[in-house]
Amino acid sequence: MGITVMTDIMQILANIHRPRLLIRAARFGIEEYNRDRDLKRVMKTSSAPSPIKAVNSLIAEEARLEETRQAGDAGYSVARHVDVLIALMAEARLLPRPRQGA
Repeated sequence: MGITVMTDIMQILANIHRPRLLIRAARFGIEEYNRDRDLKRVMKTSSAPSPIKAVNSLIAEEARLEETRQAGDAGYSVARHVDVLIALMAEARLLPRPRQGA
């Protein structure tokens, strides 16, 4: 994975601003996060992808959920949004950090 791609992902993650209650709920959920169990469920896959693939997919899914939330769509699920945020935060912790000065 190139340094530029990792930096771009970290920039995207740093610029996600959501309501405090959603973030707090997700932070509580990270303690119980189990990658094998939860990532497959959240991403609706039979096997867990690499952290980079998971983060890319989760970023897209989270953005879709945020659009739905902001539109006031009746199909919005706060539980699904929190699940995706938990997975996104947990998977982001598994990404290699770009080296400074590289």
